[in-house]
Amino acid sequence: MKSAASREVNEIRAQYEARFLSAWARREELFRLIRDGHLLGKPIVWRHPFLFYLGHLPAFSWNQICGSILKWESFNPCFDELFCRGIDPDVDTGECHWHPEVPDEWPTVRQTKAYRDRVRGAILESLDVVPRGFSNNIMAQGGRVFDMVLEHEYMHQETLLYMLQELPMEQKNRPAQEPRYAFHSAPASRSIHIPAGKACLGARFNEINFGWDNEFFTVTVDVPAFDIDSLPVTNGEFFEFVESGSYDEERFWLPADWKWKQLENKRHPNCWLKRDDEWVYRAMFDHLPLSKVMDWPVYVSLAEGRAFARWRGKRLPSEAEFHRAAFYGSDGRESSYPWGEAAPTPRHGNFDFASWSPMPVGSHPAGASRWGVAELVGNGWELTDTPFAPFPGFVPYISSYPDYSKDFFDGKHFVVKGASWATAVELMRPSFRNWYQVHYSYVFAKFRCVSS
Repeated sequence: MKSAASREVNEIRAQYEARFLSAWARREELFRLIRDGHLLGKPIVWRHPFLFYLGHLPAFSWNQICGSILKWESFNPCFDELFCRGIDPDVDTGECHWHPEVPDEWPTVRQTKAYRDRVRGAILESLDVVPRGFSNNIMAQGGRVFDMVLEHEYMHQETLLYMLQELPMEQKNRPAQEPRYAFHSAPASRSIHIPAGKACLGARFNEINFGWDNEFFTVTVDVPAFDIDSLPVTNGEFFEFVESGSYDEERFWLPADWKWKQLENKRHPNCWLKRDDEWVYRAMFDHLPLSKVMDWPVYVSLAEGRAFARWRGKRLPSEAEFHRAAFYGSDGRESSYPWGEAAPTPRHGNFDFASWSPMPVGSHPAGASRWGVAELVGNGWELTDTPFAPFPGFVPYISSYPDYSKDFFDGKHFVVKGASWATAVELMRPSFRNWYQVHYSYVFAKFRCVSS
């Protein structure tokens, strides 16, 4: 008979295998949305072509598990290096000093898929080896390296989706499950008072199964009282900002943001189009009249969110204010989710690939925080005006990926919290931190206003 410990190891192995197979199946579903002949397309100039991500996800898996921990001999070291890391250049200057050189010619789709398939076989094989023989490696302990690779997969699946958002409709296939759009009216937003109190940011290393280096360690912040909108800003509210002419008034923009707006000739959010006198919303697979999605959250850059907030006589929240509004209540206790400790379900919000698009704001009242602030998680990431920076005691503990966060502690990247409709549920822990540049317009990111 197998021992209880042996059965537990086998059960954990089976769980990881199921998670990998599920993640890979979803990845294939996303790549099938790109029509033949368009994998070398670059719908976002700041990113590599789609083909890179076909190779990057397996390369990251190989480098972190089979290369770093197991020290297995590579069957394609050229691809391990070529696909090892993507691009995040300065969107204002185009400069980038750390990503691999772009090759004169990318490998073929057939070569890249063959590499992917061999890596997948190796990853499944590693599930039998890593937990049993490498307990002295911090990334092997508790399957931490498997969680890291899976979370990296989930994050890049969302990257693929916002790249697909930019791909012309004629270059995309429709999904097997057709989008189901919701057009019902949203409740009215109101201002909610959050009294002064504490917010504990970050996480303790041994209290979560896995966390990225920037999540550690904890820091407790005294947060002064503030008022926060109960709902994110909608397309309709932002439309008033644009139609009033205020979007084009310099006084509402910070100087650097105004300079970017002028250089890019920005006249409206990235997902909007103007066809003669008609406003159109560019969803993932359809062009919809903007008038039908006025109650959806508006997706904008941090620069645009700042300008709108100043027009309203308000500002954007800090990371600490978001955290206090999302994970605390009048009793002063922190919860795992805005609504409490219950595991996330579809009734709590629009996340975990449940939909191909946003929904009207306030569609999930069960997901409101204990203060009554709705939709802090789901339907779009939440922009904050806090620069992405390390917490006290920060250590780049992932020795095989020491630059994961510290490359971005540059004052140009800002913290983004919560989750979008395309965010995996595994990333919805309170300590998880996303980050983007001020002038990056492609993320599924919404915002709300606060005042002191």
